[in-house]
Amino acid sequence: MKNLLLKSLPIFIAILTSAPLFAQSTAYFQGKTILLIQGREPGGTGALRVQAAIPFLKKYLPGEPIIVTQFMPGGGGRKATNYVYRNAKPDGLTIGNVGSGLVANAILGSTGVEYDIDKMIYLGAANSTAQYVFGSVAKLGLDSLEKLRARPGIRVGAQTVGHDIYINGRLFSWILGLKDPKFVTGYSGPEIDLAMDRGELDARANIPDTVLQRSADQIDKKINHFHAIIQIPKEDRHPHPAFNRLPELESFAKSDRERKILSMFRTFRLVGSPYILPPGTPPEAVNLWREAMRKTFKDPVFLKEFKRLSADDATPLLPEAQEKAIRDISRDAEVIALFNKIAGSEPLPPR
Repeated sequence: MKNLLLKSLPIFIAILTSAPLFAQSTAYFQGKTILLIQGREPGGTGALRVQAAIPFLKKYLPGEPIIVTQFMPGGGGRKATNYVYRNAKPDGLTIGNVGSGLVANAILGSTGVEYDIDKMIYLGAANSTAQYVFGSVAKLGLDSLEKLRARPGIRVGAQTVGHDIYINGRLFSWILGLKDPKFVTGYSGPEIDLAMDRGELDARANIPDTVLQRSADQIDKKINHFHAIIQIPKEDRHPHPAFNRLPELESFAKSDRERKILSMFRTFRLVGSPYILPPGTPPEAVNLWREAMRKTFKDPVFLKEFKRLSADDATPLLPEAQEKAIRDISRDAEVIALFNKIAGSEPLPPR
């Protein structure tokens, strides 16, 4: 009996010492309300991706807190990221989700960036691969690249300067060699499509899965012509026949500098749409969030719901991999300077 007690003692001590920690972790979010700030307008693909995740984050965070979302569009995610970084209390109860513009804007030194990407706390992303397509209104009759290039002053719609879709539209226009394109901002994602239907805009960049989910008539009724695709990674072909036959944008690159620009863009986009916490958030809260993200991204019901809402398969990027990808992004000054001209509001640089 004495030997049994001696052998059992360490186990009892371990249970007793770990119990307060377990209780503390369980209680961390108990009865709390979490504010999830999204750097976008409602209704777009990014909002649907977050919508798919919220019930599972509630499930896997200990204490099953309430999660409410607030949309804070502006500056391609800069407004929301600035708020999370500078104004949010670092207690784990305010979290952000923004597009990959968070990283691009910081690396490029864009105006209005008030955060340090190397100090932000990253929780991963549900999407880390992507495709973008460039389409024009079919009524314009631009059913070939030759006709597209020959038409001057094509009006390309986007949300804001610095937004993923804006940068994509500029990148397509530059590499494809469009003649004096005009970039018109101030729309939400769905509003760009409506503006094209009304004749206010001529073309846009878009996510092919968004087209399939929200605007399938663009394909079925040939409302739009699609001209090229960006694949991230480059070898990742889209399964739909309307898109997998499109030429990859890099096939039009004429120089090493153009290929470097496309490489930088792909690297930006591979970090996905990050979930973020402000610097100074307690390690306990960070670890609880990261574990909830890991469990969410592995949950087969989440993967099914993500597919249903966004029309795309989830391609999760775990927190540590996302943190490393951001740390390893090139800071090449020459490429950054050229990318800034492409991503900015001034006329596109000459090729």
